[in-house]
Amino acid sequence: MISFQESKTKENLMRAFAGESQARNRYTIAADKAKEQGMYAIQDIFLYTADQERAHAQRFYSLLKDLSGQTIVVDGGYPVDLQETLEELLRAAEHNEKEEFENVYQEFGDVAKEEGFLEAASAFYQIAQIEHVHQERFAKLAQMIETNTLYESGTKTRWMCTNCGYIHEGNQAPPVCPVCRYEKGYFIPLCLAPYFC
Repeated sequence: MISFQESKTKENLMRAFAGESQARNRYTIAADKAKEQGMYAIQDIFLYTADQERAHAQRFYSLLKDLSGQTIVVDGGYPVDLQETLEELLRAAEHNEKEEFENVYQEFGDVAKEEGFLEAASAFYQIAQIEHVHQERFAKLAQMIETNTLYESGTKTRWMCTNCGYIHEGNQAPPVCPVCRYEKGYFIPLCLAPYFC
């Protein structure tokens, strides 16, 4: 087995830490854009995902503990996602999450496994699966905005106000929540609401 100090895994962990840290910041910036557009539930989803990216960064960083006090020099390419529309931001996020799921973390996991760092390999593979969930979430939201189904549906649908939890049933979200009086941007289809099953 190769030593951790000489491994590619140590560099891949640092790349993953950097990538997750940047994703977190990109999503908080995207959340600000959603807020500017009155899309408060989407703002919350970006922030919710950003918190998960922070947790991923923390996990990768913790696996570097044996090298504490050292500097690991890595290079890497990271996306610049300064799109104008929310749809474009969501599609960019979808693309980036897909790259991590399909390519980056699979490759990093394979290298870690080959080098004998099974805990790191497991972290890469497990987090790749989470990134796949992120990809699907962003794709679904982008599609709903593109097809004007985020707040309207051809059939009776349940919508949740993410501010107070009120659930409305109808073909569209109400323009204002009847309970808390927050605007439509706080509503989301109930199937996308966190903690609902």
